[in-house]
Amino acid sequence: MKLTVAQATIRFLANQYSERDGRRHRLIAGCFGIFGHGNVAGLGQALRQAELDGDPGMTYYQCRNEQAMVHTAVAYARMTARMSTFACTTSIGPGATNLVTGAALATVNRLPVLLLPGDIFATRVANPVLQELEDSRSYDVSVNDTLRPVSRFWDRINRPEQLPAALLAAMRVLTDPAETGAVTLAMPQDVQAEAYDWPDELFTERTWYVPRPVPEPAALARAAQALLGARRPLIVAGGGVTHSDANDELASFARRTGIPVAETQAGRGALPHDHPCAVGPIGVTGSTAANALAAEADVVLGIGTRYADFTTASRSLFAEPSVRFVNLNVAAFDAAKLGAVSLVADAREGLRALDAALPRWQVSEERRKLAATLTRRWDDAVDEARRPGPGPLTQSQLIGAVNDAANPVDVVVCAAGSMPGDLHKLWRPASPRQYHVEYGYSCMGYEIAGGLGVKLAQPDAEVFVLVGDGSYLMMAQELVTAVAEGLKLVVVLVDNGGYASIGALSEQVGGARFGTVYRYRDPASGRFDGQPLPVDLAANAASLGADVLTADTLDEVRAALVKARAAATTTVVHVRTELGGPGSPDNDTWWDVPVAAVSTTPDGPPARQRYVERKATQRGHWSGL
Repeated sequence: MKLTVAQATIRFLANQYSERDGRRHRLIAGCFGIFGHGNVAGLGQALRQAELDGDPGMTYYQCRNEQAMVHTAVAYARMTARMSTFACTTSIGPGATNLVTGAALATVNRLPVLLLPGDIFATRVANPVLQELEDSRSYDVSVNDTLRPVSRFWDRINRPEQLPAALLAAMRVLTDPAETGAVTLAMPQDVQAEAYDWPDELFTERTWYVPRPVPEPAALARAAQALLGARRPLIVAGGGVTHSDANDELASFARRTGIPVAETQAGRGALPHDHPCAVGPIGVTGSTAANALAAEADVVLGIGTRYADFTTASRSLFAEPSVRFVNLNVAAFDAAKLGAVSLVADAREGLRALDAALPRWQVSEERRKLAATLTRRWDDAVDEARRPGPGPLTQSQLIGAVNDAANPVDVVVCAAGSMPGDLHKLWRPASPRQYHVEYGYSCMGYEIAGGLGVKLAQPDAEVFVLVGDGSYLMMAQELVTAVAEGLKLVVVLVDNGGYASIGALSEQVGGARFGTVYRYRDPASGRFDGQPLPVDLAANAASLGADVLTADTLDEVRAALVKARAAATTTVVHVRTELGGPGSPDNDTWWDVPVAAVSTTPDGPPARQRYVERKATQRGHWSGL
């Protein structure tokens, strides 16, 4: 049939499906887009034609920011266990480069998203076109080349004949659990509108079967042998557990063997909070229970984790001299980290195989009791942090109130700033996908856009978006999309007049919160130490179409959350807290952020000395089993 390249792309995407465990999903659930001269006559026309033709396979959603649309697609993919995602189309120039941050986030977090940025003319007849970046070294370079290093697959469609192979390769990567991430097909604007006679079979329904690789027998034997020799084992559960839907297998394996389970940011909720082997979060934002067990563990079984520096406390956490690692991961790249015994397999299949290979092995009763005692102590500390007090409202109390307001099917969404750290410590997950925190790329501005993706994936859930004033000021405009689409969010906007997280870090490294507070520049000193800025974020949220509630005390927060749950439209709960106020319980861990070796500021040399002392605790973990 004769179609334009853009029409063929949309028709092809509408007929792609993924399948795992006999459950079939539409692979590309729809298309987010902002139109400009680089895509309006191509992909824009194709999407409109599909809509007028009554094709339900490719719904178009209007977004307000190109980076945000990628965040929304990524959040949707995570909530659907990477079985479904969205396409995102932009014009050329700034629309395309706005995708870069979102693409990096997707690839860092191993989450699929399809990017379709417009590109300059393939024919080059009108160069330089509006928004074209010219490169004197080659006429084949455009700003879309910035997407190469942050994409798992990248191609430019310069001729219609190239499209089928590129589309098939894109679908392969999107559905590969080890290789998935951002996929970019750069679409020159003239090629998008070019007609071509396509074979009918290109548009037949195609199912991409997502594999569950099983462990290689010899590798399984090595992993089992390593665990058999363990006296103080610990499981570190990462995001791969939930991506694989291996939560039940992990719960069963942990209960039978008695191995305590600690959770990374992406892995939070791998076990419900009340599971007898759940010892809470691990690492820089972890619990004292998980970190104490990690410090003396002799064998660590990492499941679906990439061992980011927050998980390992910059490789200072696992302190036992003879500690060894066994890594169960679908990606060989991650399975080989820390000199581990690599068990390359799907998390669910790998856990089943390990359980069968260790039919009678269990940890000692003494070890179980120690884990339970440490966990109770941490739970008491969390209770104390969440308890109402006589002073101003704290972030810990706020998180406790939201946790209490959420049902097991509801979802909390957060990303950068101080709240992800406090959430990791304080949130008590009741279900695998209730805790949705983007901390792989720690991207400010993800929160509201990510909440949209979660709501699209779970329309019956209440989605609580926790966002600080710093992130809100970077990307609040998707509130308009939520209102326009009738996608109700409960946005808890924490306003403390500055960057709380980086401000605290600044103090630790001798920076005295420099550049982290929202204030006027003082004319006398020339510094940002004047009066607080009169920014009204509540009024801003109302101007974007959201209903707004304000709350200054814990009781007011709880009452506002009840109203927000009952509301039919997106509601922002505006809450003021103190910058640098009481934080979550301390766990005495360390994060490697270099401190100036030479400094004339009074707090610089002491910070450097502390850094040198903690730096000495880092380990290479080069030895294998």
